[in-house]
Amino acid sequence: MGYTAELRAAWRPILAATIGLGTGMSIVGTVTSAIAPSLIDDAGWSKADFAMVGTLGLATTVAMPFIGRLTDVLGVRLTALIGLVTLPLIYLAYSFIGDSLALYVGIFLVQSVICVTTTSTVYTRLVVQYVRNARGLALAIVASGPAIAGTVGGPVLNAYVEANGWIASFRALALFVAITGVITFLLIPPDRPTTGTGTLVPRRARDDYPLIFRSPAFWLLAGSMLLCNLPQTLMLVQLKLLVLDNGISGEGASVMFSAVSLGMLTGRFITGAALDRFRPYAVSFITLALPSLGLFIIASSFDDPLVILFAIFCLGFLVGAEGDIVAFLVARHFNLSIYSSVMGLLTAITSLSAASGAALLSYTLGRTGGFELFLTICGFSVIAGAFLLLMLGRVRVGEASEAGGHEVAKQTGAQPAAS
Repeated sequence: MGYTAELRAAWRPILAATIGLGTGMSIVGTVTSAIAPSLIDDAGWSKADFAMVGTLGLATTVAMPFIGRLTDVLGVRLTALIGLVTLPLIYLAYSFIGDSLALYVGIFLVQSVICVTTTSTVYTRLVVQYVRNARGLALAIVASGPAIAGTVGGPVLNAYVEANGWIASFRALALFVAITGVITFLLIPPDRPTTGTGTLVPRRARDDYPLIFRSPAFWLLAGSMLLCNLPQTLMLVQLKLLVLDNGISGEGASVMFSAVSLGMLTGRFITGAALDRFRPYAVSFITLALPSLGLFIIASSFDDPLVILFAIFCLGFLVGAEGDIVAFLVARHFNLSIYSSVMGLLTAITSLSAASGAALLSYTLGRTGGFELFLTICGFSVIAGAFLLLMLGRVRVGEASEAGGHEVAKQTGAQPAAS
């Protein structure tokens, strides 16, 4: 099947994953960045205290391996349904917290554990299952969901918060994600049976996880995710505060939301298409290392709005490129039967990195009162993480796939990971 024909044939799972990812937990960063300043001002919380809330993402670190495993066992449709039902209720609950930081923390913990069934660990499995030759571009299309939501919804939400406040904004979001959740669930194809009885092939964790942990590819990917995601807290909860600290007005922050979303879109499509055509490890290194320039620019004394705009675009490009790369490389080195189990572990490491970044940011803010030291540290960590992906090119492709996936592949008709 041709490159574009394969995309057309898989339109339904691709669209389902795009909408689901674009309206699920992946847009929480946009939501929190838009609402946080108004919420902090009304509730009287300090920036440092609010930054520490990000460390509770450690709960996601614990949950994601289970979510990944659940997806491999139950399939995408049933796993995603958990978060599709819960996320609207979470947004509604936020609107009733008043000025209680403890209540916010409690809801945030529930969200961090349950609603992560609407993340790439679950939805990118649809791409890996249905697309092979155009996998990089298909992953870019799916990963563009949050960027499109941020480009269109970020400025709209920011303006809505300014006009109506954070309570009304959370309630509007609850209604919106309830509607998109229904659409997503109806679009997800029923999981194809893998046995004659119509049930999924039972997989034993005691067989699969030693296979994963013996793979050098897993440890290089894990190290890269740990280093590359330290600055993630800036995108998740601190973006508006960051640009305000650099002299950008509240209205100007709307432009910055668009810039980061445009950067994510650009990063995803350039990286996705390049991964299909060029050496994926060189592509991974270049597309992750170069955008770290944005971190150094923001840390510098250059506060011209256009310079900051370019730097924010670079941060978006970094996030967009990384989203494509990790899913593509996991599919390249591991079989479909354990794809989400591996993704769950890597997403847990990503969450650990983001939580560690939040703790580091809280510490550096408390010591220096500014973002500069944190940005500089993160700039170097991203370059180091990109270098680990370049080293991944020395690992033989498909070791884990060949060892653990062919029997299931025969039963399902699915193909082993691309070589």
